[in-house]
Amino acid sequence: MGSLLGLSGLLVFSACAQAPVPRAVPDGAAAVQLSFAPVVRETAPAVVNITAQRTQRGVPQSPLLADPFFRRFFDLPAPERTQTSLGSGVIIDPLGGIVTNTHVIAGAEAITVVLHDRREFPARVLRVDPQADIALLQIDPAGERLPALTFGDSDGLEVGDLVLAIGNPFGIGQSVTSGIVSATARSARGIDLAIPLIQTDAAINPGNSGGALVDLQGRLVGVNTAILTRGGGSIGVGFAIPASYVRAFVERGLVAAEAPWLGARLQPVDVGIAEALGLDRPRGALVRELHPLGTAARHGLQQGDVLLAIDGMPIDDEGGVRLRLAVAEHQAAVEFWRRGAVRQEVLPLAPAPLEPSPEPHRFDRPHPLAGLTVANLSPAFALQHGLDPFLRGVVVAEVATGSPAAGMRFRPGDVIVDLAGRTVQSRADIDAALRGARPPVRLSIERAGRRLQVLLS
Repeated sequence: MGSLLGLSGLLVFSACAQAPVPRAVPDGAAAVQLSFAPVVRETAPAVVNITAQRTQRGVPQSPLLADPFFRRFFDLPAPERTQTSLGSGVIIDPLGGIVTNTHVIAGAEAITVVLHDRREFPARVLRVDPQADIALLQIDPAGERLPALTFGDSDGLEVGDLVLAIGNPFGIGQSVTSGIVSATARSARGIDLAIPLIQTDAAINPGNSGGALVDLQGRLVGVNTAILTRGGGSIGVGFAIPASYVRAFVERGLVAAEAPWLGARLQPVDVGIAEALGLDRPRGALVRELHPLGTAARHGLQQGDVLLAIDGMPIDDEGGVRLRLAVAEHQAAVEFWRRGAVRQEVLPLAPAPLEPSPEPHRFDRPHPLAGLTVANLSPAFALQHGLDPFLRGVVVAEVATGSPAAGMRFRPGDVIVDLAGRTVQSRADIDAALRGARPPVRLSIERAGRRLQVLLS
């Protein structure tokens, strides 16, 4: 009898365990007691795995076959191999719109999206923003409405808020990690993106790129993009693109290179600057330099002003300014400190100007710069190519192999700023400076923040 009771007790327990009572998505952190499972159950189906295939050419099968002599001798074709990379993505449109990182799909010849239920779909690229590492893909679910995440309020995130990271780390399959928001509007050394990022200690690893960072209401607050690491894995310092920027990219077609441009070079305010300017504490971003064609200079901001907030959101550095302007649409209310008082201006927003126009030109022999293809440098052109928009000059777009210019070790991205003692702001200035100049002629270039000298014979 005792054995039967024991068995029946086990049977009842087993039946209960097989029929768990569904739990609702919690209203917030206070409602989370023992498990994030309700949030994960609602959000995980909207996070997908992405496979990108590329053909890699010129890869030798052995060190000997890398030698051109052996390849010609054996009449071997250039070797090829298919390279496959794995990442994650987030469905943000039930009809098949998916966001991921640009670096996940860059150069891919074929992109496959694997849904939570293991169905596979080919994907096409609708739009990319390399400077913000965000891309928009489209799959065709044949009229089916897919589970999708809604955008959350990334601007309202605070340090200490709980978040979940969902993705496909190391290609092992969908995984979920939890953590907190460690910092907002973070710019990190070694992560060269045009916008500030959300920092989190939720574990993010290779393969998580493009996955979701969600809050406890199951809303998308960020797209995971990068980590700082010493050994290739997570050490608790991960970064996500804020949902406010992702939303502007998806809904308005915003890309970083065409985002509103203030035209101000800024620096953080430290204790010394705050005391010198009469601020109550170190805050805001000091206007160190203004570009004459920028919105700031044309609408009343001055060198020495301290930007405090844009559209009511406090800012502390140049990255924060870029993000606030990017998510604004036509104008922005800028609050700033000038001569002991807080002031405000409403600035109309515009992208960086494309003046002067690029007008690409290749120098041929017997020109001293034969082999160089150059273009006039404008703020817009500079931003599109990762150059300093405050630089003025002529940028080197291409260097022909074996040309005199290649022998002088010019590189694409070099900016010619001075020639024969004359400031260069256009290709016409190069021709004018060389006219009548006696060799050797000194030429100054800017390369990665350094000023270099070249002698033209």
